[in-house]
Amino acid sequence: MANVKASAAVSHVGKVRSNNQDSGYAGRRLFLVADGMGGHAGGDVASAIATQRIAEADADYPSAPAAAAALEEALASANRRLAETVRDHSELTGMGTTVSALLVRGDGVVLSHIGDSRVYLLRSGELSQITTDHTFVQRLVDAGRITAEEAMVHPRRSVLMRVLGDVESSPEVDTMMLDTRPGDRWMLCSDGLSGVVAFEDILEMMSADVGAKQVADRLVKASLDGGAPDNVTVVVVDIGEPPAPETPPLVVGSAAAPLAFGAAAEPARSRGIRLTPFRPHPVQETHFEPDSADFFDELIEEDERRRRRRTIMWGLWIVLLIGAIVAAFALGYQWTQTRYYVGEYNGRVAIYQGIQQDLGPISLHELHSETRIDIADLRTYDQQRVEQSISAGSLNEAIRIVKRLEESLD
Repeated sequence: MANVKASAAVSHVGKVRSNNQDSGYAGRRLFLVADGMGGHAGGDVASAIATQRIAEADADYPSAPAAAAALEEALASANRRLAETVRDHSELTGMGTTVSALLVRGDGVVLSHIGDSRVYLLRSGELSQITTDHTFVQRLVDAGRITAEEAMVHPRRSVLMRVLGDVESSPEVDTMMLDTRPGDRWMLCSDGLSGVVAFEDILEMMSADVGAKQVADRLVKASLDGGAPDNVTVVVVDIGEPPAPETPPLVVGSAAAPLAFGAAAEPARSRGIRLTPFRPHPVQETHFEPDSADFFDELIEEDERRRRRRTIMWGLWIVLLIGAIVAAFALGYQWTQTRYYVGEYNGRVAIYQGIQQDLGPISLHELHSETRIDIADLRTYDQQRVEQSISAGSLNEAIRIVKRLEESLD
């Protein structure tokens, strides 16, 4: 029998957002995270409505299939409730929410998941991401078009392909039944954590020998330390003995506050506005796009056009840079050819055009004229000066230097 030894839920608005569109729930058997979308108008409402409805499935079930059916029905019912709310409040059109829910039953768990919130499992020191993001960039990763690292900074990383809301009457939800055992630590989170904190850092904090509440607090703090450009919500569930004492369910985020629509919601939301002197990460509004092959192909084509434009722009910049370097070299070389110096050539005094230095294999000087003055006939001081070269600002000045050397022989 899998017992919930301890659980915790923590949610934070982050450092940039004006209101918290995340919701979290930690109950007796059911745990979930919902991340609302729809901008300032309805993301918080969507996650709150979904959380309140799905929380009604927090109960005991005679079998894992029964638990899975109940959880699936809870998400479907939440989707209908969101659509009904939009019909009654048109200002909320387009709102939706992700949901990642975990129901502990017997020696296993039932997971239902839609969107880009995530479920992780720490078992025997190894951390695994259990859910797969329903996002455009995840499709690109699965298709081998980009890497997971590139997905983190992709311009379409906020495009969701599946959500609950008024966008689809029957959205496809991933549901799975998995085993669990004492010592397992489950973690559910919104992308405010997974999009900021590295997998290795999540593993380190999840592996710490501390309670569920401390782990959740540390994960949220890590997101805040990383700039927290989005709301961040974390739910941690520890499996083991003894079972956790009976406590009231914990609700965090937007679901913890009374629902408010339209103008009535603005005063409450505006109190949450916080200004920051800098924005450490670009904030992108999550939005839904239809999960169809045709539309996916259109996005791929658009992405390819963007990549080609970016390649062309980089090519133009490289050409301009090379042109600037060539122009600078040409101007520099022309300047060197306005200079002269007096030096040695075959044991005699000679006049050179340019400067004595070379630029790698490129010579910056050439012999202009050779005189009849032997270096050996010069005074020791003049010999040293000629051998080291005597700079001249012009050809006339170089000629005057040669005449002075010639006069010194008399």
